[in-house]
Amino acid sequence: QVQLVESGGGLVQAGGSLRLSCTTSRSIFSIARMGWYRQPPGKQREFVAGLTSGGTPDYANSVKGRFTISRDNAKNTVYLQMNSLKPEDTAIYYCKAYYYAYDYWGQGTQVTVSS
Repeated sequence: QVQLVESGGGLVQAGGSLRLSCTTSRSIFSIARMGWYRQPPGKQREFVAGLTSGGTPDYANSVKGRFTISRDNAKNTVYLQMNSLKPEDTAIYYCKAYYYAYDYWGQGTQVTVSS
């Protein structure tokens, strides 16, 4: 099993920045893939960014050039740096770990972008 603890959400004005953190209970290197997803109000959960254990990132088109996924191996933590935030980025953001063919989710953290 993998436990995930997210932090860093909050309220920010459009154009501002936030950094989300996701700390895992296992070594980052043992997890095949880490990802960030979000669920806007009244909508389905959607992919935002992902990072393989080898360090290869990928992004949803809607956040390319604005969001950056990274990790700190020593802290077993994955980050999502969000810049140039827009009101449409408002959502609950979830961290996900793909570990031995299972998906594990964090509890979510709210991000609200005001116009």
